[in-house]
Amino acid sequence: MAEGRRNVEIPEGLWIRCTKCKAMIYRRILEEELHVCPDCDHHYRIDARTRIGQLNDPGTFEEFLAELESTDPLEFTDRVPYTKRLDDVKSASGEREAVIVGKGFIKGRAVIMGVMNPSFIMGSMGAVVGEKVAAAAERAIEENLPLVMVTCSGGARMMEGMVSLVQMAKTSAAIAKLDEAGGLYIVVLTDPTTAGVAASFAMLGDITLSEPGAMIGFAGPRVIANTIKAVLPEGFQTAEFMLEHGYVDRVVHRKDLRSEIARIIDYCGK
Repeated sequence: MAEGRRNVEIPEGLWIRCTKCKAMIYRRILEEELHVCPDCDHHYRIDARTRIGQLNDPGTFEEFLAELESTDPLEFTDRVPYTKRLDDVKSASGEREAVIVGKGFIKGRAVIMGVMNPSFIMGSMGAVVGEKVAAAAERAIEENLPLVMVTCSGGARMMEGMVSLVQMAKTSAAIAKLDEAGGLYIVVLTDPTTAGVAASFAMLGDITLSEPGAMIGFAGPRVIANTIKAVLPEGFQTAEFMLEHGYVDRVVHRKDLRSEIARIIDYCGK
């Protein structure tokens, strides 16, 4: 080693390799880019609190129903008891459930917002998620405010069985009441939005936005291909494919979501 040079210890996690383009990214740069790869624009999944911070004006988000927690109505056990799974994920994520709801402001526009958390059993929908989504719709009606829902979910939570499945009807009915009241419902689909969530409140928006490259659908492509015995089109179930086929109104880069939502609210007179 040349005189005057020294080894520099790089802290663990300071650099990460992009899962899509394999480029090495300085973590601070990734955070500054809202967790979007600066080389290939891959949109990484982010937790609900990070998303809330990105979308809302600083310090304006006020959470409600934060105390609600799932129970174990079926006393369900797969690899581990459901109660232990809940305890573990609460400890790991710092959250009590897979969705956060509250009131906030986006560029000065008041909204009721729900944000799903992929780090909580992959944003799966059980009784509490259904209750909080329905309550958010009811609050939007009461306060005559737009409802903005950011979805990210693997679908209904199997550990709650039928209790989970009926949340599809419950949330859909709540969104129908919002529609009857003349409310504005904006959905932002993120990767992934699938199964029971996609088959209920995620696809009922007055305006449906999506982040680039998000997987959107009901069953997975492998299941569909095996069922219909056919080769699926290129890009099947991506946000861009859904836009082309009329299921999404606009694909919006993460850095532009705040402005786009504010613009929609102004355009709709809410």
